[in-house]
Amino acid sequence: MAKLRGTGIAAVNYPTGMNLGGDPSQALIHATTTGTFVISLSSTDLGQGLKTVIAQIGAEALGVPFEKVLIDTADTDTGPHCMGTFASRATHRVGNAVIMAAKEARKVMLEVAAEELEASPDDLDTDGQGNIYVKGSPERKIDITSVALAAHFKYGRSISGRGMYIKPKSPVDPETGKMDPDSTEAHACMVAEVEVDTETGEVTVLSLKSAYEVGRQVNPALVREQIIGGAFMGMAHALYETTAPYYPSPDHAPGNFSEYILPGPHELPRIESVVLEYPSVNGPYGVKGVGEMTANAPIPAIINAVSNAIGVRLTEFPITPEKVLRALERSPKMKQLTQASA
Repeated sequence: MAKLRGTGIAAVNYPTGMNLGGDPSQALIHATTTGTFVISLSSTDLGQGLKTVIAQIGAEALGVPFEKVLIDTADTDTGPHCMGTFASRATHRVGNAVIMAAKEARKVMLEVAAEELEASPDDLDTDGQGNIYVKGSPERKIDITSVALAAHFKYGRSISGRGMYIKPKSPVDPETGKMDPDSTEAHACMVAEVEVDTETGEVTVLSLKSAYEVGRQVNPALVREQIIGGAFMGMAHALYETTAPYYPSPDHAPGNFSEYILPGPHELPRIESVVLEYPSVNGPYGVKGVGEMTANAPIPAIINAVSNAIGVRLTEFPITPEKVLRALERSPKMKQLTQASA
């Protein structure tokens, strides 16, 4: 019995958005009477923090505090159109749509404030703290709530805006297949360190170290947690998760979650990551996408590490102990260890 260690590397580039008839997303914004800006979407937050990020983008574009923005992810009956939360597209596509809508709403907001301050809209700006002021005379200001009240009850105006981001569909060259399938691409590189028990076939992931290039980070904390969660999910795919362990045979397929194998907190490896920011030219404030890609790189990195440890190339996953033991039977490393111990 021995414990063999190995290191594996994997690199990925991940597209944001898809070439689906422009892959559009739409956003609507309106101010309530108290100056809260409601952003209406049909883009679902799957738990990745989309509502938080979109509220940040909306607040920045409007020039109001984050607390003054409310995200309403309605549904496909009552909300504006969205292609969906997939392809790591949501922050990029929806963020751009929100900026467009925010610019339109901000224009009306400044026009109403200009009436109240007896100034030109071009001479006004927001301080990000909930006030609109005259450039060069910051003491001449009015708060957002007062502007919203005046718009509704004094001027009969709706502080609102509409936005839709769409990337024209790229035709496919019939001769070469050349096309432009996405809007931008993020990149990642991962190094996995593993230990393989040659007696049981058990694989222990010791560490996952990565570098991610994700464009501009709107919320660094969410990016960091996305990377950690994705690393754990990728490890689960590489070593544990399967609905057909003997595919194509249906034998021993799990029938419920008590039989479906998942790693737990005890299996969590050391996870280290660095994030590089190279802003996208067409993303909202330089955003790319950091969704699904975080679960991609760990899979080949771990498989490469196990292959490196045992000296046999593994081509199927998950790498169950049974597959590892079968691979060890034809491993040159094991033959050398056996001869050395003899």
